Amino acid sequence: MTHASSKSAKGGWYFGWNIVAASALLTLLTVGMRMGIGPFFLPMAEDLGFSRSLLAGIVAIGMLCYGLAMPLAGYLVARHGTKFVLLTGTTVVVLSVIWTIYARTPLSFFLAFGVFMSAGLAFTSPVAVTPVISRWFTRQRGMALFFLSTGSMAGIAVMTPVLTLAIKSLGWQMTLLWFAILFALITVPIALFVMREQAPEGTDRLPLAAGQTVQPAVKSGSALQASSLTFVQAIRTLPFIQICLGLFTCGFSMNLLGTHGMPMLMDHGFDAMTSSYGIGLIGLVAIFSTLVLGRLADKIPRKYILATIYLIRGLGFFALLIVGTHYELYIAAAIGGIVWAGSIAMSSAILADVYGVKLVGILYGWAYVSHQVGAMISSWLGGWGYEHFGTHWVAFGLAGVLLLMAAAISMRLPQQRVT
Repeated sequence: MTHASSKSAKGGWYFGWNIVAASALLTLLTVGMRMGIGPFFLPMAEDLGFSRSLLAGIVAIGMLCYGLAMPLAGYLVARHGTKFVLLTGTTVVVLSVIWTIYARTPLSFFLAFGVFMSAGLAFTSPVAVTPVISRWFTRQRGMALFFLSTGSMAGIAVMTPVLTLAIKSLGWQMTLLWFAILFALITVPIALFVMREQAPEGTDRLPLAAGQTVQPAVKSGSALQASSLTFVQAIRTLPFIQICLGLFTCGFSMNLLGTHGMPMLMDHGFDAMTSSYGIGLIGLVAIFSTLVLGRLADKIPRKYILATIYLIRGLGFFALLIVGTHYELYIAAAIGGIVWAGSIAMSSAILADVYGVKLVGILYGWAYVSHQVGAMISSWLGGWGYEHFGTHWVAFGLAGVLLLMAAAISMRLPQQRVT
């Protein structure tokens, strides 16, 4: 490939960054909707006559369906390409939104919103674009995947207050419908005109000096010979299990905040808009922090960044439980936002480093199942714990503890350097 996509070595614009930017925008919408269910939670429960436990259970199973659909998305990307998966997912999202708007019974709402909408969003989630980004980037893979996380954080920062305002003005049904229209208008052109499966030879590596040869990656400790591993062998190795444990905690914490963060803050005396601004501020700060963390991701061992993210995020969950004023809420949200992004980006980058680009799509899809198992449990526990104990400490306190444990586990990951 000799067109504009290979210009980075000559100092021109590298087309891979177009793919990253488009993927970040797509992730903003996908993750913003799936992780930003908080603004919908109470309006849906009141309008449909569902209890918090019932709706939390539907959301919880939906989070699991979101995760279970990701290995299938990864498999289809490998077989049919990114465009096919994105277009299929968009079709499913639009149809499921229309069904959700007219669903009135728990079963119908569960199938529309919990199962099919979750599956459609999984097909348009980062798992669909991570393989193509990993192919296009070698030298700056960590930064590229961190920018993908920027889309996730922008989803929280932008979608939470926007959805809150839209629901107040239009109601939750019309808000969902307009989301589906916007989603289709953005996703279809991205799939058709931006996504390119084949990366140029040499990807984003710098041109070699005269007489210089490519050095193989340096692997230390328990680092693995990726080229000799099959998928079945890879999922039985310790680093994959460690990544899965960390992603379980990531899913538990992020979806707990996305689903029950606003209800928790409102139960603690904050109004709806203040609560949405507090949650949104986490994502807003995270957008800018990814610019710094993304550059560090290719300069220092990724496991140290991942451990730091989990550690400070865990402390942030305890802080959110005890804030009592607007000032304290915004300070806690801003500090938490500094490290809110990047755990998924670092996990996927480590998977690519350890197991190679060939396996990263399917491994990432299966690892993300653990993320959504955590999301399912926390989505249910947030509602059940409050109804049975009258406090959010059960779910949010457990999230803080799990995040501290994930930080310790991440420090045991193999150290990799990719040249």
